[in-house]
Amino acid sequence: MNHAGRFPTVVGTNLEGSSVRLPDQLGGRLNLLLIAFRQNQQADVDTWMPYAEALEARRPDIRTYELPVLSAAYRLARPFIDGGMRAAIPDPAVRQRTITLYLDKAAFRAALGVSGEDQIHVRLVDRAGTTHWRAVGAWDAASAAGLDAILAEVPTMTDEGA
Repeated sequence: MNHAGRFPTVVGTNLEGSSVRLPDQLGGRLNLLLIAFRQNQQADVDTWMPYAEALEARRPDIRTYELPVLSAAYRLARPFIDGGMRAAIPDPAVRQRTITLYLDKAAFRAALGVSGEDQIHVRLVDRAGTTHWRAVGAWDAASAAGLDAILAEVPTMTDEGA
């Protein structure tokens, strides 16, 4: 599942209200991105969180982000949509790592090499946009093993050592 590629430059707003340019303003040297195209995919995103939290605990150079992707047509409803998500998430750390993207979904999918929106897409990217690994769908042991194998080849670094 290791596929080279670039993550496109896009701008979103986290649920704490801060604008974030992806991928260069992401907080990790490597960033695990959980990309959801539909509201009902949150359950699949949530399956990744125990693994992602354990990964961050052992790899201080990795950060995890949830990226709900909505059509640019919903931009005018952003305060209502983001406000609803914000109200449903009491933890400020989760709101900080949840970045809503309102954009041309077809162009975004094309840039990612994604043909449909039926499943979540998971990417490990650096701040330059290089995709080091990718998977599709809910967490499973095979996907975790694939990511662990890639990470075993990459030494752990802090931002100071990057």
